[in-house]
Amino acid sequence: MTSTLLLAMTALNTSAVAAPITTGTLLEEMVSVSHLTEFPDPSYKTVQVSSYDRRSVTPYGPDWYANSDGFGREPIPGFLEVLEQPNDEGIGRYLMADWDGPGALVRTWTARINGDILVILDGETLYEGPAERFLMWTYSELAKAEGLIEEDVARGFHQNMACYFPIPFADNLRIEWTGRLDQLHFYHIEARLYQEDTDVTSYSTQDLTEYSDQIQNAIAILDDTDGSFAEPEGTQYDLAVDVPDGEARELMKLEGSLAIQELTLSVEADDLRKALRGLVLKIAFDGSHQPQIESPVGDFFGAGPGLVPYDSLPFTVRADGSMTCRFVMPFAQSATLSIHNRSGAQGTVQGTMTVASYDWDPASSQHFYAKWRIDHDLEAHGRTGIFDLPYLTARGKGVLVGVACMLLNPSRVPTSGGNWWGEGDEKIWVDDDDFPSLFGTGSEDYYNYAWSRPELFETAYACQPLTSGPDNRGFVTNSRFHILDPLPFEQRIDFHMELYHHSHTPGISYGRIAYFYAGPNLRDDWVPITTADVSQGLELPAEWEPLASGAAGGATFFQAESVLSDAGDSEILTGEMWSGDGLVLMGEPAAGDSIELTIQVPNTRRYQIVLTCAQTPSSGRFSLALDGGEPMEFEPDLFTPHLEMLRNFYFDTLDLEEGEHTLTITALGAGDGEGSDVGVDFAWILPR
Repeated sequence: MTSTLLLAMTALNTSAVAAPITTGTLLEEMVSVSHLTEFPDPSYKTVQVSSYDRRSVTPYGPDWYANSDGFGREPIPGFLEVLEQPNDEGIGRYLMADWDGPGALVRTWTARINGDILVILDGETLYEGPAERFLMWTYSELAKAEGLIEEDVARGFHQNMACYFPIPFADNLRIEWTGRLDQLHFYHIEARLYQEDTDVTSYSTQDLTEYSDQIQNAIAILDDTDGSFAEPEGTQYDLAVDVPDGEARELMKLEGSLAIQELTLSVEADDLRKALRGLVLKIAFDGSHQPQIESPVGDFFGAGPGLVPYDSLPFTVRADGSMTCRFVMPFAQSATLSIHNRSGAQGTVQGTMTVASYDWDPASSQHFYAKWRIDHDLEAHGRTGIFDLPYLTARGKGVLVGVACMLLNPSRVPTSGGNWWGEGDEKIWVDDDDFPSLFGTGSEDYYNYAWSRPELFETAYACQPLTSGPDNRGFVTNSRFHILDPLPFEQRIDFHMELYHHSHTPGISYGRIAYFYAGPNLRDDWVPITTADVSQGLELPAEWEPLASGAAGGATFFQAESVLSDAGDSEILTGEMWSGDGLVLMGEPAAGDSIELTIQVPNTRRYQIVLTCAQTPSSGRFSLALDGGEPMEFEPDLFTPHLEMLRNFYFDTLDLEEGEHTLTITALGAGDGEGSDVGVDFAWILPR
């Protein structure tokens, strides 16, 4: 009850945060989106320090895409300054950040940084200890030091490999690192830097108790955004429209000084994936001839391609097909919502919209923008031929509050090492920047994860709801929302992301959307969405075969349908996701049912046995045995709640003799789900 009440009170407050800035006011901002409708007052600039490769100096110069950014032995240390040269043990001391106040630390991220960190707040030591602990678990480390908790709070503030816990400072925040440059030391540290006369109350240890209600409220909401959000106050309208192919229909027109508090839509069509991409949502505020929002319906909600359930602070997509946006959309006079159908077939859009009165202030109020774009048939050239893709180029005054990307990555390499698309860094110029205010260390690092991990995750501020696989092949969706760390711009913003792939890969489709607020004088590089934009990039290449490259280098692959020596009660399914001629499926098998694959080992040596299998909502557990022996200890569960994906499962590493061997795959019944299906796409042996 407490968390819902506090959120409801925050959501009704559309005015700027009152001075002074405190830990408490920042905690309240963490679980609100309504404050984003007003340009920040007092104003600030969001900046980032990171371990990016310091050879990157000049756009498109020789080292603009240099990538030594925290792996160890960088040619130039990835810090502001070397404070002490490495000693005989290789340990040196380095300056990570040194910001004069007023300001606030708002985001930290790392991927296994070594060494220790010293955080000095207004001349006093705030934290001294393991760097990874502070950068990933800021709140937990501070609260444990005060004896307020005993274990990590692995929810809310800690989001995947990032941490969002605000630490305001009035005068200065200085961060030093002591560690080894020849070991991993990736990091991002983000801060708001307020205008000079801003009244900021510095963080103190007493804040952990003084603002304990706000802390617990933030933890609860950030951990369960859909369940903790209060129902928006206002008038609810039902929405429904049938749109023939090639035509447009008005969904709703509103007049007055109002704000859309919440928008929920769902789509009905014979081909849902095509409809979610081909039905284009346009919203024009205050009579604008150019819509502030233009996006495929599914991609607007971060659910593309296809229906991809997930939950975040501003968006929730549910398995029943309903998609909710909680970004508030104010306007002074009017709003027109329409659907334009470029899907190739009739589609139906329906839902609800909650609208409340809004006191539009011409000096500070902002319209909500969501601009989607896509590039098809891009050719990544591996570690050469890297290039920057624009997410947003805009002139005027506004605030960036999030982005999402939706890719088709047709790489034939079945492993992240080789099929990883996101080695590239984000580069964000704001206002008078000669060099980006935010320069990152990899696309996944920007999206709050690391190591090109294909695992699905959802947190309040960043999500990976889709990687169809295997690993990062196929369809991929990532999103990140700047709620505590918005990016205000007074004059301009240029947001680029490198397309830096591990392998030469033609045929990439790279869609992305930028969410931002801005006033009526904004100019951007908007281009209307075309039928070609929404009709491509929705199908994987047919009849693909895995490639022995990257982390799969030297592998020998065996298509399950081609080496099936005992089919048992199985069938072969065809479809774009499955390699070769299809997937061998044991559908609804009883525990103990099995199939056998006969493989030919080319040379006597040590190999790891790998199976690439389907994960589906109807899948269960299975075991693997070699040559009639005992089952291996690893017994994978193929269940996943919503999607159909391919995943690699790595079994024992064994000495195998050249010649024929038998793999027996045995169904073990239901795991986390209720189904028992076992689907095998291909087996492989990997030299070790």
